Amino acid sequence: MASIPKRRATLLDVAAAAGVSRSTASRVLSGEGAVSAGTEERVRAAAAEVGYLLNSAARTLRTSRTMLTGLVLNNLVNATFHVVAEIVQQRLAQDGYRMILCVTGGQAEEEAEYLTTLAEQGVDGIIVVGSGANIEQLNAIHRAGTGIVNLIRAGKGAPGDRVLASDRDGAVLATEELLELGHRRIGYIGGPAQTNSGRERFQGYQNTMHAAGLFAEDLVLRGPFSPDFGAEAIQQMLRVPEPPTAVYVANHEASFGALPTLRDLQVRLPADLSLIAHDEPSWFQYWDPAVSIVDSGPVELAELAATRLIAAMRPGGLAERPREFRVGARLVTRGSSAALGS
Repeated sequence: MASIPKRRATLLDVAAAAGVSRSTASRVLSGEGAVSAGTEERVRAAAAEVGYLLNSAARTLRTSRTMLTGLVLNNLVNATFHVVAEIVQQRLAQDGYRMILCVTGGQAEEEAEYLTTLAEQGVDGIIVVGSGANIEQLNAIHRAGTGIVNLIRAGKGAPGDRVLASDRDGAVLATEELLELGHRRIGYIGGPAQTNSGRERFQGYQNTMHAAGLFAEDLVLRGPFSPDFGAEAIQQMLRVPEPPTAVYVANHEASFGALPTLRDLQVRLPADLSLIAHDEPSWFQYWDPAVSIVDSGPVELAELAATRLIAAMRPGGLAERPREFRVGARLVTRGSSAALGS
């Protein structure tokens, strides 16, 4: 004899088990209303007891919200992006949202495909650490009713709020520090000009070197956010007729290639070359010597981006005028940078 399938628990079952009204049970389980902590605890315990599963499809039809969000970023090599992914996920979860993580590998085509997928899934909002290559697509998604926040890197004309680091200020801090240490030939390894971080860090370095009358085009190398570029760039820089005595590695991913290459070439930091990197993974503190860095404040950037996305996803949020927010940079000096000749 065939067994009779067990009836799926309903919201009424939860309400009866918790001793509350159906509307109260609904508010607790959907996260769409305020109730006391005791009531919430009773309702959630009752839901677990009766085996209730939230019908997300029905909720989407009722509220026009999926409670899904997307985070699009270039890679997980960049230590800042690790922090961003963790903090954003935690902050969104506090408001009942689930996050889909999309890692593009720095490829504009891959980024476009992920944006299409997120749009097809009906996400309520997207945080984009973008390549700057898919602005039209982002604008189309935004016009369709999806909240957008641009984080760290934003292309010109991108929709939604922009939560950015003080990249120009950070570059000025690093360059001025090396100048004050007596260096005159200061190399620059940076990211592509199509991203705001690539443009602004270069502007900070360039303006500071021009003001000192020391800007040298042969000491500037800009390329993709990758360790391979960093390895190639540092080797090329050391081959110029008058090599630098200091280098500012403003492309964070490039530093992952530059540092091991310097070690392999037996270039001693800071005796042979002083170096300051932009942003850091935790292991920079334990490199020999510890690496001087510009700290962009990744925790603050992530928390602010998540807060702004939540605001954009609320009723009327898309109608708000886009705003730009900046998180300040600070210089952390360690053993990899020292006075010239020391």
